[in-house]
Amino acid sequence: MIRNIITIIVCGFFATTLTAQSVTATSEYIKELTSNWKGERFEDGRPKVSDALLKRLQSVNIEEAWGFLRGKGYHNQYDGNWKMVHEDGVMTGRVVTAQYMPLRPDFEKVIKLKGAEEKRDTIGGSNSWPIETLKPGDVYVADGYGRIIDGTLIGSNLGNAIYANSKNGVIFDAGVRDLAGLKEIEGFQGWFRGDDPSYLQQEMLTSINAPIRIGRAIVLPGDIVLANSYGVVFIPAYLMSDLVISSEVTNLRDQFGFQRLKEKKYTAGQIDTQWTKDIKNDFVNWLDNYPDTKLPMSRSELNAYLKSHGY
Repeated sequence: MIRNIITIIVCGFFATTLTAQSVTATSEYIKELTSNWKGERFEDGRPKVSDALLKRLQSVNIEEAWGFLRGKGYHNQYDGNWKMVHEDGVMTGRVVTAQYMPLRPDFEKVIKLKGAEEKRDTIGGSNSWPIETLKPGDVYVADGYGRIIDGTLIGSNLGNAIYANSKNGVIFDAGVRDLAGLKEIEGFQGWFRGDDPSYLQQEMLTSINAPIRIGRAIVLPGDIVLANSYGVVFIPAYLMSDLVISSEVTNLRDQFGFQRLKEKKYTAGQIDTQWTKDIKNDFVNWLDNYPDTKLPMSRSELNAYLKSHGY
């Protein structure tokens, strides 16, 4: 009797879970995925990293971001070998994820039904659905399993829609078409695997704001992306503040070191190894004379960082 009751409860749980599945991840699920973030969030549950911090991230070196993340135990956040809409582009933003798979009719039917329940346009292509969710500062990141021919997720029409909603761009492990038209969208940025005149076919959207894989990187909704000509890095939102100021202080250390080497005050060996207490004190005194207007962070942020790192 007890066994039968347990079986009924378990089956009921799984039936409820399957019924509750949707194309777009719930805010509760996204909050669980990003539980280390303690700040403000969007309605969909994604961390709301400030625009000011996103702007500061644009000056961070890809290698510095990669090294910082590896030091925190995140070894799978970078991917390279991209084509770009604008070769000199730099983009930062909050990630909205989408996953695509080869078309399977029975699965596609379920996706369409779930999309209708979410009040999405089921007449047009489902590749427009993630675009409808974008907010200013978002980056549309899609796992298109590297497909280029017949795997072009957007052309210039959807590119214009993306930029209208996000004022940002895309990172596609997939193809694009009408690259000439995409290049004409002022301010639009894009990283992709290749371009082709074919349109999207025999492919379907399967999820929005679920975890995805982009090349060798794992990406969660609400991650922060740093993308430039050297590759893309996906940063857990809760590490953003520490990563940015750490990189900024590293840059200040480099400026100090270059200056002191030119002055021949220290040898290259002294600067390249762990600094002595005297060099650290010299660095702090050098910072005291650094103009506040040229600091990338506030003076209070800088002082707090130095104190917490033994300066």
